[in-house]
Amino acid sequence: MGAYIAVDWGTTNRRAYLIDAGGAVLDTVRDDRGVLAIERSEYPREVAALRERLGALPVIAAGMIGSTRGWVDAPYVPAPADLPALVAARADIPGEDVVIVPGVCLTGPRSDVMRGEEVQVLGAIAAGLAPADALFCQPGTHNKWVHTVGGRIVDVSTAMTGELFALLRGNGVLKGMLDGDVADGPAFRDGVARGAGATDLLVALFEVRAGVLLGALPADDAASFASGVLIGADVGSRNLSDRDVHLLASGPLADLYAAAIRLRGGRVVAVDNQAGFLAGIHAIWGLTR
Repeated sequence: MGAYIAVDWGTTNRRAYLIDAGGAVLDTVRDDRGVLAIERSEYPREVAALRERLGALPVIAAGMIGSTRGWVDAPYVPAPADLPALVAARADIPGEDVVIVPGVCLTGPRSDVMRGEEVQVLGAIAAGLAPADALFCQPGTHNKWVHTVGGRIVDVSTAMTGELFALLRGNGVLKGMLDGDVADGPAFRDGVARGAGATDLLVALFEVRAGVLLGALPADDAASFASGVLIGADVGSRNLSDRDVHLLASGPLADLYAAAIRLRGGRVVAVDNQAGFLAGIHAIWGLTR
């Protein structure tokens, strides 16, 4: 197995890595050439540009490139799913020396899907960054909760917390009230407490407006409180008391989720999501050779 290019191809962003045979990263390209910026017919040109930058090498890509908005529609692998299952369902692009990693889906009484996050989760387990039986949280626009048993993804839950906050911030009755910075503090924690276990989430969200208008909620705290309500509703929907939650993310949103998880009695175990992706994609690549 020689060197290759691995791409984490998301909706808005893209990260490409030049990786040697041993799994070490030799170079990295980060840009905003996510799938929303690319027409399906443009992918051969995009891959050629990456090869010009990183070398004339085979490519393996995961994430939204395998979706209906990407280059090809790589069908989801039903849970329970592990690394060999992803390899077996991969999509090979004829004549391009490109492998597309499929996502994972949950079917039955409840439906859910994921693309890209499964590589991080299974890679974290393969690299020893998390145990084979674990609960993962992956904050983002669509927060993922992933449960693994025996190194296999058995359950996925997606919460639209980030997207809903963005919609509330940009439209409707709360527009203009949520423009402040969101930070962990008393207002955020009050929001978490209000949202956790709430059966009246829509009422709790309107309390942001009412609180500001009546002086019960400082305007500068409105965004933090609203974010806390949404994240609290998400985190509070599961029993995390005295439980390890492997947080596969970094940055401000991950910090907010970490605070909320701890407030609900969970133990946060930070896991490097990039290390998880690299370990997972290298394991998948090795199984394709």
